[in-house]
Amino acid sequence: MYYQTYDMSVTGSVGKPTLTTYLIDTPDGLLVKERPLVLICPGGGYNHVSAREGEFLALQFLAAGSHAALLNYSVSPAVYPTQLLELARALAFLRAHAKEWRVRADKIFVQGSSAGGHLAASLGCFWEEDFLRDAAGAQSAEQIRPDGLILSYPVITAGEYAHRDSFVKLLGDRYEELLAKMSLENQVTAHTPPTFLWHTYEDQAVPVENSLLFMQALRRAGVPFECHIYPKGCHGLGLGTELTCSENGKELQPEVAAWVSAAAAFVMNL
Repeated sequence: MYYQTYDMSVTGSVGKPTLTTYLIDTPDGLLVKERPLVLICPGGGYNHVSAREGEFLALQFLAAGSHAALLNYSVSPAVYPTQLLELARALAFLRAHAKEWRVRADKIFVQGSSAGGHLAASLGCFWEEDFLRDAAGAQSAEQIRPDGLILSYPVITAGEYAHRDSFVKLLGDRYEELLAKMSLENQVTAHTPPTFLWHTYEDQAVPVENSLLFMQALRRAGVPFECHIYPKGCHGLGLGTELTCSENGKELQPEVAAWVSAAAAFVMNL
């Protein structure tokens, strides 16, 4: 495996957003010549980028046979659409280098946790918009279209079950203007990519209804999906194992760790 970090700054970026690639070094002579890639967007409520939901996840997807990449995107005081522009640029960048890096250009997935799930799902819903294509320097909208989404306890709705702080940080002074647009269960179309979702019933920060609403919207639009709802576990579980557990131990929920292998199978079999 080898890795490299690239600058993903766009107009409006705060700090230095980066894309770090984790690429399997595939020697000649192996059956598999090109691999899928999972682009990871950690959570953090659009206020920070969670280290627990980044590289640890990338290494798991590597172990499952996919390349991985990690987007360290801008957070508050950066506001919409800055983060989405950075993600679109990252996806276009990965596709532009797909042949060189032995990435299957038709199997680039975007994974997101919590607010990172909202970011990933936003690209899944808005990838056809011209401003995203232009900001990413892509020749066509298809260059920034995820081939699939992997959403871990995602922020989705701006309605009754909203994680309100995420939308406050994301939208800033345009909160009232953009809130309805950013309620993504209302933005799903037949062009939204196939989606893998998982959540826990006990999540109090981002209620399970967020995933259920997105799942129902996918069903109405005729978009394939896979959804896992685990009965126990708080918000922000990451892997659910000791690898991503904080010192207080609250994110240790071993039974949810099965989501990684299920998501990896989703990537390989889609």
